Amino acid sequence: MPAFRLRFRPRLLDELRTYDGTRFGRDLGAGVTVAVVALPLAMAFAIASGATPQAGIMTAIIAGLLISMLGGSRVQIGGPAGAFIVVIYGIIEKYGYGNLLAATMYAGVMLLAMGALKLGSVIRYMPVAIVVGFTNGIAVLIALSQLKDFFGLDIGRMPGDFFGQIRMLAQHAGSVDPATLALGLASLAVVFLWPRLFAGRRSAQLRDQAWFRLLRALPGSIIVLVAATAATVLLQLDVDTIGSRFGGIPQTLPALAVPVFSLDLLRELFAPALTIALLGAIESLLCAKVADNLIGDRHDPNQELMAQGIANMLVPFAGGLPATGTIARTVINIRSGASSPVAGMIHAATLLVIMLAAAPLARHVPLAALAAILLYVAYNMFEWHSLPRMMRLTLPYRILLLATFVLTVAIDLTVAVEVGLVLACVFFIYRISSLTTIEPVQPQFLPSSLPTGVEAYAIFGSLFFGAVGKLEALLAPDRLPPRVLILELHKLINLDVTCLEALEQIHGTLLRHHGRLILCGANHQPRAMMERSGFLDRLGRENCVRDLHAALALVKDEALAA
Repeated sequence: MPAFRLRFRPRLLDELRTYDGTRFGRDLGAGVTVAVVALPLAMAFAIASGATPQAGIMTAIIAGLLISMLGGSRVQIGGPAGAFIVVIYGIIEKYGYGNLLAATMYAGVMLLAMGALKLGSVIRYMPVAIVVGFTNGIAVLIALSQLKDFFGLDIGRMPGDFFGQIRMLAQHAGSVDPATLALGLASLAVVFLWPRLFAGRRSAQLRDQAWFRLLRALPGSIIVLVAATAATVLLQLDVDTIGSRFGGIPQTLPALAVPVFSLDLLRELFAPALTIALLGAIESLLCAKVADNLIGDRHDPNQELMAQGIANMLVPFAGGLPATGTIARTVINIRSGASSPVAGMIHAATLLVIMLAAAPLARHVPLAALAAILLYVAYNMFEWHSLPRMMRLTLPYRILLLATFVLTVAIDLTVAVEVGLVLACVFFIYRISSLTTIEPVQPQFLPSSLPTGVEAYAIFGSLFFGAVGKLEALLAPDRLPPRVLILELHKLINLDVTCLEALEQIHGTLLRHHGRLILCGANHQPRAMMERSGFLDRLGRENCVRDLHAALALVKDEALAA
């Protein structure tokens, strides 16, 4: 067995070997563009998670730098993600912010271990139905969590569970603030309509104009952020802002925060840390896969997980949140011309400069505008195309997707993924066992009719624990076993220990009735399994022959000898 070898090689090292000024120019433009997009999202995600806007910005800076510098993807952008909002909010509500930092670091260790143990390829192949189910569930929960700030409801703090949030929103439905709602609706309209203003036939005539290209490059979230903040200041709107709720964003780096660990705390935080690690792994590898499809590249999933782990281990020291790869920012990075991980590092540095230079301006950002941005994010997260497609796919796929969706919304993401994986395994077992058949060999495949007391069956598929009943049914207890039982195995692709034990029992039953079991045409895996277990020696190697003709010849020779 080969010895375990840890391979740690960031993609940045390979890219720097052919790096030049032209590529730096492309990375500089892409990095600055992504930073402009990331700023409002980082603040919005942090506020929606129950943290301060500074926590979101610091997460985008530190995790964005480390994930790009140490990751296995050429263009991946890391930072706080919308998928984490519900998870973080629940952890803060149940365990407190200090324990969120500990759970994040704990999750970072798990992610680092996953990458070191080369589990990246396994996690990347999570069933699509589960991914769609929990992604749509998270989108619903994000949208629900933003209704308080969007409508300006008089609610101190929203509960963390779905039914509690529904009950709280219903109880305070009469406390809608007209100014907040108007600002929220206007912001939502702008963020939805902004990209559409630059599409169509008329826009094609203006695409060569410099001002048109500049406006088209600006994301709707930045337009909303600037316009809503200006409206709040100029019209002196009495709405909640970052300043009124959080006191603004400090213009200095945060003090070092050291999470406190104990053995009891590690046991208590295992479940939330595992949730963060699994969600971070799935999100980052899905994001990297999307990036690969866009640029025709191939990332290293294990290196990516190790980078995610290191980032999540270090972000808590600055009071930051869990981080992962982010699809929207990565796609913007690619479309802005990024050529290497340097773009992601520039994005982090740009965010740091913006925070240190322009933090006081964030005091007047209205929370209704950030809520509108997150409602738009939730809308884009929800995979609307999966709904009509779901009706055309198989019943197990629909059950798996709906179960994961409902459990994500009503209970917990970890429970949803766990139950989803169990259901996926059950459906897989059922499907494979239904494809496995054991049928009498048809007369046209026999050189002559079978002698009296001889039965021949052809096995197709996989003999594993889910199909063992079909094998055991060959010797029904209500009839005498045949004198010779021939099993034709050339279409058998797999044999597991459970069905090997069933073959042993069939062999033993035939021996007790002075019968004989003959196997023919065994492929490599089934034959190797029978060899390693010693079954071939107990069966007699002369009873495992090349093909059906050899098996029938063996039966005739035995009959002549008798």
